[in-house]
Amino acid sequence: MNYTWNWGIFWEASPEGTGTYFDMLLVGLKWTIATAACAWIWALVFGAMIGVIRTLPSRGLVAVGNAYVELFRNIPLLVQLFLWFFVLPEVVPESVGLWLKQLPNASFYTAVVGIGFFMSARVAEQVRAGVLALPRGQRLAGLAMGFTTAQTYRYVLLPMAFRIILPPLTSELLNTIKNTSVALTIGLIELTARARAIQEFSFQVFEAFTAATVIYLILNLLVTMAMRALERWVRIPGYGQGK
Repeated sequence: MNYTWNWGIFWEASPEGTGTYFDMLLVGLKWTIATAACAWIWALVFGAMIGVIRTLPSRGLVAVGNAYVELFRNIPLLVQLFLWFFVLPEVVPESVGLWLKQLPNASFYTAVVGIGFFMSARVAEQVRAGVLALPRGQRLAGLAMGFTTAQTYRYVLLPMAFRIILPPLTSELLNTIKNTSVALTIGLIELTARARAIQEFSFQVFEAFTAATVIYLILNLLVTMAMRALERWVRIPGYGQGK
């Protein structure tokens, strides 16, 4: 292979005129973190609601929750992003569609919504499993104390369930970060898109994607360490791996 390595490429001025190639990666990292954080909040909110709905003693609500999970879990993320970004503006009223097309940073908002809904189906499954893993007596104890169903979930079941499912939620958070790379297909200039741009400008393909890989690895390791510390802090004695 006739390839000339040049690790100093990151300190050279970029054709964009806004700094070096390394600065390009930092800008991409900023968009990756912002997209992942907003999508994760979206996934937690909707995932918790759907997960709770699927544990209620109502067949109708459970059916709605199951349909939600199967819809967003069984359609590839890339297809969902295309539907949100390209199809939705064409099927809504013309004025709304025009507003969506002209929205600043439309690819960012689309990525947050698309990844958020996609990951919320996975979070809903975790929340449902966490609530159902609790002894039946906890639900009955809450109701016996005079709590309503909503209060029983709010003060008894969900605090325990979230502490139990924190390890799998860590994996879902890492998946959310990695899934942001798919958003480059709708024009979001996140980390992977920035690496590809560096490759196109400088033809240093290996250096560009090696740097992106290292940045993803460091980011996910930091998130993992933080979540592990949180898991130890909120750990329930008797659950999980003990010490």
